[in-house]
Amino acid sequence: MDKTAVARRLRRGQTLAEKVLWNLVRNRRLGGYRFLRQVPIDRYFADFVCEAAKVIVELDGPVHEGREDYDDRRTEALALFGYLVLRFRNERVLADPGGTADEILAVLRSVRL
Repeated sequence: MDKTAVARRLRRGQTLAEKVLWNLVRNRRLGGYRFLRQVPIDRYFADFVCEAAKVIVELDGPVHEGREDYDDRRTEALALFGYLVLRFRNERVLADPGGTADEILAVLRSVRL
């Protein structure tokens, strides 16, 4: 599996919620923190990653319903690499993008760099 090709495909096929959040965090728009999207980490692809703070932001849509155990195992695996994983439902991002960004920024500011 070519991880770069998969990451590119995921970026091209992003959900509306991912587009909204990306517009809020790209180009250091969120507190000057740099985010990348669809980053391969081990066998997973993280939706949004701030490497400086070791924070991953995951957006959960309908595909995640009924997969809570898998998501929990995935979060635990990513934590082993030193990441803090934040999860938001797509609906939350679409209904309150500013509030979602504020919550992410609060976490970023609380992490020791």
